[in-house]
Amino acid sequence: MEQTAEKKQVIFSGIQPSGTLTIGNYIGALRNFVTLQHDYDCIYCIVDEHAITVRQNPADLRRRCLELAAIYIASGLDPKQNLIYCQSHVSAHAELAWILGCFTYMGELNRMTQFKAKSAAHEDNINAGLFTYPVLMAADILLYQTNLVPVGVDQKQHLELCRDIAQRFNAVYGNVFTIPEGYIPKVGAKIMSLQEPGKKMSKSDPEDTYIALLDSPDVIRKKIRRAVTDSDGEIRFDPENKPGVSNLLSMISALTGTPVNQVVSDLQGVGYGELKNRTTEAVVTALEPLQREYQRLIADKAYLQSVIDENGQKASALATRTLRKVQKKIGFAPRG
Repeated sequence: MEQTAEKKQVIFSGIQPSGTLTIGNYIGALRNFVTLQHDYDCIYCIVDEHAITVRQNPADLRRRCLELAAIYIASGLDPKQNLIYCQSHVSAHAELAWILGCFTYMGELNRMTQFKAKSAAHEDNINAGLFTYPVLMAADILLYQTNLVPVGVDQKQHLELCRDIAQRFNAVYGNVFTIPEGYIPKVGAKIMSLQEPGKKMSKSDPEDTYIALLDSPDVIRKKIRRAVTDSDGEIRFDPENKPGVSNLLSMISALTGTPVNQVVSDLQGVGYGELKNRTTEAVVTALEPLQREYQRLIADKAYLQSVIDENGQKASALATRTLRKVQKKIGFAPRG
């Protein structure tokens, strides 16, 4: 008797089409996504609905959605093996978010630290969407019966709320939603800001603090040359006391696959200038194939649009299955 293939677990991840993806995003997320696609059913959503909690230029937002799709594919994700689509193309995200909002308490949303931080950063636009952002994120995840969600420290609180909402709904209506777990990559260095190495590299910070995935070799060289180190001149891995030097060592190690202690050993007897040269070489070498493939893809916008359209239809079919089940459970009238 022929055995049926074991059902793969589902991984869901969303990236906003705002700002610029950095070398930190590549090392911590995109590169890991490529290895996951063989063992999991992976859903990579371009979360343009989340992006509009901050005012966006419409033409720029449309352009960045295609650019992010191109970066996903250029990094090695196969659009026939993974779902790469726009959140706004699947109306079930917004529909489920409204229902889940009715199962989420104001006190829970008031405790979200990201809302407090973003409100302080955008005092002129503290909108309801910013407040209910975690509910839409919960809908994103729960629609696909997601098992695992790659999360950084800044999103752990949102995932916990998602789990609470799902458990609350299931307690009333039965086993409707899969309860998702956080996925922590097996490997991956935490890449810090070039100018403030005590904080994580972020695409929302000033441009000289991060290396963008599409930066030219000359721009990368200039940014790394200006990276903050220290005054004692010793190359050793000590994130607490030498965060700038340790950050550069982490980048070399992550991008070349060389253990950090070996990188340190290789650099003994040379100065910070050579450390920065080696870091530049590692970054430029790692990004060159991605950038080359990105330029090929972005020149064929019809192809990228076809990927988003086709994958959006597949995502919609999956999402609607969960949404209809939820609508029936809560008592909405059946559709003819």
